[in-house]
Amino acid sequence: MGDIEQVLLELAGGVSLLRYGLHLAGEGLQAVAGARLRYALASVTKNRFLGLGAGALITAILQSSSATTVMLVGFTGSGLLTLRQAMAVILGADVGTTATVQLLAFPVTHYALGVIAVGFLFFFFGQRQQTKTLGTAVLGFGLIFLGLRLISSGAEPFVDTPLVGQAFMALGDHPVLGIAVSAAITALLHSSAATIGIALALSSHGLLTLHAALPIILGANVGTCAPALMSSLGGVPEAKRVAVAHALFKVVGVLLIYPVLQVFETWVAASAAGLPHQIANAHTLFNLGLSVAFLPFTVPFAKVVSRLVKERPRADEWSKPKYLDPHVLDVPSLALSQATRETLRMADLVHEMLRDTIQAFEDGDQELVEAIERKEDWVDALNREIKLYITKLSEKALTKEQLDREMVLLAVINDLENIGDIVDKNLMELAKKKLYKDLRFSENGVREMVELHGLVEQNFERVMAAFASQDAEVAKRVIEQKARISQKERELKQAHIHRLHAGLPESIETSAIHLDVLTNLKRINSHVTNIAYPLVDQPQEG
Repeated sequence: MGDIEQVLLELAGGVSLLRYGLHLAGEGLQAVAGARLRYALASVTKNRFLGLGAGALITAILQSSSATTVMLVGFTGSGLLTLRQAMAVILGADVGTTATVQLLAFPVTHYALGVIAVGFLFFFFGQRQQTKTLGTAVLGFGLIFLGLRLISSGAEPFVDTPLVGQAFMALGDHPVLGIAVSAAITALLHSSAATIGIALALSSHGLLTLHAALPIILGANVGTCAPALMSSLGGVPEAKRVAVAHALFKVVGVLLIYPVLQVFETWVAASAAGLPHQIANAHTLFNLGLSVAFLPFTVPFAKVVSRLVKERPRADEWSKPKYLDPHVLDVPSLALSQATRETLRMADLVHEMLRDTIQAFEDGDQELVEAIERKEDWVDALNREIKLYITKLSEKALTKEQLDREMVLLAVINDLENIGDIVDKNLMELAKKKLYKDLRFSENGVREMVELHGLVEQNFERVMAAFASQDAEVAKRVIEQKARISQKERELKQAHIHRLHAGLPESIETSAIHLDVLTNLKRINSHVTNIAYPLVDQPQEG
């Protein structure tokens, strides 16, 4: 009994090391890639072939097609990609994940300890951050190799056990059962590479034939859809469509190849001499076949998926964050991009509040005032959610550049919230005071407030454009406008005082409100300028 427990512990330890190694390798490689990962993803907007390439590249970096698809669920839900563009990336991701399996087909387990030692040296003795992150990736691959070695070692006692051999052979004789079991295991492991890696380890001891391995490969491809399907639950329809599209690609692919599985086995057997390479080639050929079969039909396929997952009206699009995808927190560069998009969404909300402020004073519309105050509650909610998201991101290993971006984001959302507070707690209170007392501004007073409001709003639009594009030159122009707007505010206050001296009734009645409006518009511009300062100071991304 003790021997069995030891074998099972060794197998479980090997699987755990394999999973953790895949995670660590992906984390290290994406850190080395840095901003290039975002640029690769952005390239999918050009054409489907670039989308295919971007998906393969990103998955090779993340070491998991599940991770890439989960990111796509977030990106399409946030509007970063369309469903059609995401489909090309999904097909590329499925091709990219075969690179890991091809590597594992070689006798890499012999070098596990050496690779771990190299990764350890790079990580602990590297002087530069990039050297340390490269060490993380190397260490991850070492743990993958060690995990396979433990699985292989743990499987060795089963070689002379007929019952185990018969059980594995049954997977080939009953392929539907093999597909189902493999899909379930892959869903639990969140990695098709891990499942196929286990199959490779078992095949090295003759416990698995190519005939029995094929259903495992097909099941692993189906099971890898589970993380994306789970992450899309409760999400927007576009996000669900990506997850459903990925699952349909795999399921339809399995249904197409199932009737000719024997022919496919013959092709795979002829592709390489050794069984490990045949298993890896089967995985690669299946996913390449999916790409060739489906890439020309992404547009009609997208229409079919859109009909299957229909749009449902949302009660309140601002009730919760749209871009903060928790599944990309393991990829800091992408998570920061998502937080940036949510910050821009928050800025759009604050801009609406600022834009409508002058109309609230001009029209005396109670409903408009209440709408602006309601938006302030949404701004506060977004502020809390973005800060919470960034706090979770801070638990990850971030580069200096990523830490700088994190600090900029925190500063920007803080200033945006302050602008929202000024509009809500100051300007809207003044608007209600004017409304309830039935006061009227003088024509010149209204014109002057509109003029200063226009300058501040224009500066707000300019600074958010600078933030979105990381344009230091535009940010400098925002800062240069601070003195001009302050001077304009003083001039308008002086003009109002002249009207008071002239005894203009409207100016006398609304004097306190008028002057407070000008002061608060100037305060808003100070926060606008605060957003610009770090954009000028921070190093530009290459």
